[in-house]
Amino acid sequence: MDKVLIVEDDRDIADLIAIHLTDLGFEIDKAFDGKEGLLKALNNSYKIVLLDIRLPGLDGIEVCKKIRQEKINIPILMVTSKSEEIDKIIGLEIGADDYITKPFSIRELIARVKAILRRTELTQQIKPGDVNEEIRCDGLYINVTLRNVEVHGKRIELSPKEFDLLVLFSSNPGRTYTRTQLLDLVWGYQFEGYEHTVNSHINRLRSKIERNLNEPEFILTTWGVGYKFKQS
Repeated sequence: MDKVLIVEDDRDIADLIAIHLTDLGFEIDKAFDGKEGLLKALNNSYKIVLLDIRLPGLDGIEVCKKIRQEKINIPILMVTSKSEEIDKIIGLEIGADDYITKPFSIRELIARVKAILRRTELTQQIKPGDVNEEIRCDGLYINVTLRNVEVHGKRIELSPKEFDLLVLFSSNPGRTYTRTQLLDLVWGYQFEGYEHTVNSHINRLRSKIERNLNEPEFILTTWGVGYKFKQS
């Protein structure tokens, strides 16, 4: 049975979420502070982590950051309050997949969880006998099925969103995407007003695949519009 981790210091909220996710067929683990949540996330396999931002011991932003630093690409849904606008932005920039704002309805929460899992399955599922889809371009090698990236023979570790951006760009060389389009296509929903989140991900992606950030080879800027992948 697939497992979900709920990291939430409000036990009533954690219990309520657990009841509804159990109804969907998940096995539930709970943690009531950041350190316990991080330990469980690093030592167990989960389909998704629901991570509150305001936690005792270690806040959700730090938990998310440490999970991503360990190259664990488990989907993370961050739970924020209306007063934590900057934390939503930071959370997405360090690798969270989505966020939901308190107070939320259970219907909305379940919809967000299902949407994240659908996106994850579409991009990460590997079926026996599948032929690996490969993209090659001037020293850049991408195995889409296995989610592997190499630059000039060196393996590169990307976050899920960085990888999804790279595949989108490299699959459509020469096509310019606006920041709004990238938010919609990669994040899976309109995230109006947070276009700088795209900028942050592009900058980190470039730092990993480009030899010279001042003269990028692969991901080019279309000034005043957005970004595109080089044409051969």
